[in-house]
Amino acid sequence: MAHTFLMESGQWLLEGNWIDRGEIPIAIRGKTVVAWHQSDWFSMVTKLVFPNSDREDIILQYRGRLDGNEREYTFVLQHSQLGKIEGEGLISPESIVQRYRVLGDERQRRNGFETLRKVDSNHYYYCSAIMAGHSLNLISVVEATLERKS
Repeated sequence: MAHTFLMESGQWLLEGNWIDRGEIPIAIRGKTVVAWHQSDWFSMVTKLVFPNSDREDIILQYRGRLDGNEREYTFVLQHSQLGKIEGEGLISPESIVQRYRVLGDERQRRNGFETLRKVDSNHYYYCSAIMAGHSLNLISVVEATLERKS
């Protein structure tokens, strides 16, 4: 079964938990819109909200390019809290995995990864982590489900 998230235009709903190091999990909800502009260029916009918290919403705006083999991609991202980010991803038969680094962040050296594991064509499990420093100290983790909006 081919991937539907990222590889096809569409809207996705996210629901799960955000966990900061040493803190209790916070409920998180979001919406992602994926659009393909040409055969190998995509954009993706995600808005994350914290419904039971006074925490500020997070907005992520991606622009990426799929390589010719359709298994690798690169992207740039504007993150409302972290700033400019660049990264790359690999598309395997069952998962999409990407890593990224925050640009201009020499002091904290923040970076992260995300994994999207396909359940079926309308559902994915999502896990991400943000790390900092040379020893890659874990700062926060998100665990969630993505559901394609019909």
